[in-house]
Amino acid sequence: MVKYFLGQSVLRSSWDQVFAAFWQRYPNPYSKHVLTEDIVHREVTPDQKLLSRRLLTKTNRMPRWAERLFPANVAHSVYILEDSVVDPQNQTMTTFTWNINHARLMMVEERCVYCVNSDNSGWTEIRREAWVSSSIFGVSRAVQEFGLARFKSNVTKTMKGFEYILAKLQGEAPSKTLVETAKEAKEKAKETALAATEKAKDLASKAATKQQPQPQQFV
Repeated sequence: MVKYFLGQSVLRSSWDQVFAAFWQRYPNPYSKHVLTEDIVHREVTPDQKLLSRRLLTKTNRMPRWAERLFPANVAHSVYILEDSVVDPQNQTMTTFTWNINHARLMMVEERCVYCVNSDNSGWTEIRREAWVSSSIFGVSRAVQEFGLARFKSNVTKTMKGFEYILAKLQGEAPSKTLVETAKEAKEKAKETALAATEKAKDLASKAATKQQPQPQQFV
C-alpha cells in the first residue's frame, strides 16, 4: 500500500523568475531542515534542455514512537537525489526526487512540473505528486501516515521559502517569518515592561517624597 499526494500551487512570479529562484532556494528561513546541496551532474542536450542531478542532505527526525523501534545510532540525516529537466523553449521544468537511504523505513518519491499558469502568463504553476511507502512489517501504515503528514508540512515550508527568495531576487522586502515576528514582539514587550517599571518607580518615589513629614519649627 502506498500513500499518494496530488497538489497544485501557484507562485505569482514569471516562469523565468521561478526558474532562477529554484537554484537559489537554500538557505532560507523556512529550509533549516536542508543541510547541504551539491550538483553532481549537469549537461545541455542537443535539443537545448538542461539536465541536472543534485544531492541534498536533510534532517530526518523520526516520530517518538518510531525512535523506540530503531537503534540510537540510526542516522538522523537523509540523502536525497534530485533529477531535473529544464525546457526553456516550452517553459517547463520537471523535477523528480527520492531518498537513497532509509528506503526500507520510508521511501518518499516526488515529481513536480513547473509551467506557465494558464490563467495568468506572469504566474507559475506547480503540479506536485508524491508517493510515500514503507517496507517495515507491522508499522508500515503508521510510517506512511507520518511520512505523508510531514511531506505536506514540508510543501508549505517549500512554498514559503520560494516566496521569500523570489521577493529578495525582485528587490522586495521579504515578509517576516513567524520566528522573527515573535522575536520582535517579545523584545517590544520587554521594552514596554521596562518602561512601565521605571515609570512605577518614579511615581513611587514622588509619592514617598510627598508623604515625608515636614520638620517642625519652634519659636
